[in-house]
Amino acid sequence: MKATFAQRIAVAVLALLVCALFATGPAAAAGTGSSPQPGTPANPDYTRAVALIGKGDFAGALPLLRKAEAKTPDSADVHNWLGYALRNLKRYDAALKHYRIALRLEPRHRGANEYLGELYLVLGQLEKAEERLAVLDRACLFGCEEYTELKEAIEAYKARKRKGE
Repeated sequence: MKATFAQRIAVAVLALLVCALFATGPAAAAGTGSSPQPGTPANPDYTRAVALIGKGDFAGALPLLRKAEAKTPDSADVHNWLGYALRNLKRYDAALKHYRIALRLEPRHRGANEYLGELYLVLGQLEKAEERLAVLDRACLFGCEEYTELKEAIEAYKARKRKGE
């Protein structure tokens, strides 16, 4: 039996809804929240470090993240948060190293792409920040918070440059 046009549309809409549901789950929160991406093992050091980062205690999170890194050296999430904490402590070279490791492990990691783009803005490297935005544009099929935040940061950076800041 051949599907009607209305049935095909209904299936397409259902498929889009399922994709949207998965896009807002734990994987969507990785890099901006405390939920690790699927495949990141439960690690109390990691969990406590992310909670400290949420409170702005980047220095306190660092030793916990180092312990998490020792236990799970191939976790893009751990390297992303190491980069984030180090960037907020103005240790830019070390932050860059960890963002690059995160992206080597997982090239489409949304948090690492956003935060690396933000680091590039701090370093005055607009073109590289825009490259990260392009990666996020491809990684976030239906849009995502990381894309929006980096885009806004780039626009603010450009506005400051126009004003001569």
